[in-house]
Amino acid sequence: MSLLEVRDLEVRHGLLQAVRGVSFALEEGDTLALVGANGAGKSTLLRAIAGGHRPSRGQIVFGDRDIIRLPAYKRVALGMGLVPEGRHLFPSLTVEENLVVAERPGYWTLDGVLEAFPMLAPRRKSRAAVLSGGERQATAIGRALMTNPRLLLLDEVSLGLAPVAVEDLYRSLRTVIERGATVLLVEQDLGRAMALCQRVACMLEGRLVLEGHSGELTREQVTEAYFGLRRAGIEVGSREGSQ
Repeated sequence: MSLLEVRDLEVRHGLLQAVRGVSFALEEGDTLALVGANGAGKSTLLRAIAGGHRPSRGQIVFGDRDIIRLPAYKRVALGMGLVPEGRHLFPSLTVEENLVVAERPGYWTLDGVLEAFPMLAPRRKSRAAVLSGGERQATAIGRALMTNPRLLLLDEVSLGLAPVAVEDLYRSLRTVIERGATVLLVEQDLGRAMALCQRVACMLEGRLVLEGHSGELTREQVTEAYFGLRRAGIEVGSREGSQ
């Protein structure tokens, strides 16, 4: 049984159909990078899975339960952890306080998060308002891990960050994955996404047009799908007629 199954999902923003008939599945321990240009529907799809958008059609099955009508806080209780674009920390709280406010019993503890994200250890008593962008992003990821999620949803990890901060974050994310996390990552940096995750799926105009194992896809195939230059051979898109 899959941990997550998304079946024929459609999501709208008013009259705009942002996600069009998307279907995919994740097993326990899978890592999937969802890539695509701005406006492709990636973040909308992620928020729909997390409960931030109500789909107009389709199913989201988490474990053995259709959760499409569950509010976001109940999805967290079932084991979903979302790191949203923009981080949304409590600026007046310290790093440590931002982390422990989300604590639920399980593998990930405060000490474990600080070990996986060593840039946070010397900043644990600093208020979130004074952190660098990379430190804020690390704190947001750590806060999601403190809920001990079965599925970690990451939206635009590298957006707006300096290259050295991105390198540090991805080094820590490799540690998180090595410890068994199941990850769905939205990312625009193709190279980092393909290096980090076992699988890659590309969205174009709300549809999944390419999906495969990172080691079996070339950067050229993904780039062509990313920009819609031509159909890229290994397609979820052969199902496109039903999307």
